Amino acid sequence: MSVWDEVVGQPDAVATLSAAAEAAATIVAGGTPAPGVMTHAWLFTGPPGSGRSSTARAFAGALQCVVTDDRPGCGVCTGCRTTLHGTHADVRVVTPEGLSISVAEMRALVQISARRPTSGRWQVVIIEDADRLTEGAANALLKAVEEPPERTVFLLCAPSDHPDDVSVTIRSRCRLVSLGSPRPAAIASALESVDGVPPEMAQWAASVCGGHVGRARRLAVDEQARGRRESVLRIPLALRKPADVFTCADELIKAAEEDATTANEARNEAEREALETAMGAGGTGKGTAAATRGAKGALKDLEKRQKSRATRTQRDSLDMALVDLAGFYRDALVTKTGSEAALMHPDRAGDSRTAAAQWSQESILRRLEAVLACREAIEVNVKPRIAIEAMVTTLHRG
Repeated sequence: MSVWDEVVGQPDAVATLSAAAEAAATIVAGGTPAPGVMTHAWLFTGPPGSGRSSTARAFAGALQCVVTDDRPGCGVCTGCRTTLHGTHADVRVVTPEGLSISVAEMRALVQISARRPTSGRWQVVIIEDADRLTEGAANALLKAVEEPPERTVFLLCAPSDHPDDVSVTIRSRCRLVSLGSPRPAAIASALESVDGVPPEMAQWAASVCGGHVGRARRLAVDEQARGRRESVLRIPLALRKPADVFTCADELIKAAEEDATTANEARNEAEREALETAMGAGGTGKGTAAATRGAKGALKDLEKRQKSRATRTQRDSLDMALVDLAGFYRDALVTKTGSEAALMHPDRAGDSRTAAAQWSQESILRRLEAVLACREAIEVNVKPRIAIEAMVTTLHRG
């Protein structure tokens, strides 16, 4: 058992980070490691699903590891376990609740990061989706990265398909760790050994996830996720008449909305109950009325954050559906041209052959380009329904 078990199919990154964790342990012990092995700021990049956040958390666990007679990252000590479970007092993870990370949130984090570690060996700040930093938030972070506290480490994560979304001034002060899409065999092995997924299911999920570890894990354990994927992949051959355009568009939007509701419903209710309790809900006595009035404003702010989070979850769900659709048309093109490239959806090879027999190469390409254009439109804030209906119309016409 090791913290590096959480990192799937990234041996080069693990080697680099293991060496850095050893150097960090040397620094804590008062020694002087080789120059350049350990630094105060890291940028993890890679395609969606490559495990950027998991790798950053594993590295944070190795930095906090208290076992000194072996390589840092044992996975069983208090430092490792609390870091991986998200409860370590000196490891803070920033995950965008909405579509961006605000300057106020980043300023508060920078103030905290300037403190010395309270119980751990390092003060570690993990910023997931660092490409979502607003300009003001990026400037606030830059100041801390330029003049880092002595025992603070910043771990930034950003997708490699949009590297320019992280400002060049921040990137220039970070050590880059590039991750690739894990191979299906590595994903299947991780699902079996770490998650206890049966071998047959693990191999299937690994073969259809497109190198996305989180997606593979969800498909392997969530029957509803498998059902939503099936409904998306039925769309290309289901578009037989004009009315099907609106039916299929509705199904895509509805599936994304249901996904957002399922993912956030329990959390939203728990947050609301916790806030109401903190603001004195159900209490009696002096000051209760004033507390209740104050709670209304706090509840309104909470609802605003929850709405923003739901919007982001819905868009992420839609994007995953569009990736599946793009994969289908890519498979149809592979089949049409007789290429020996591996299929993205090998379990739908029959449908790919049917599509390849019905459509020309030019028609398949137009459909694929429509899906990719829809992804870009949603990314620049075109209303999802408008973008989806335009896409499905092109899919129908070819």
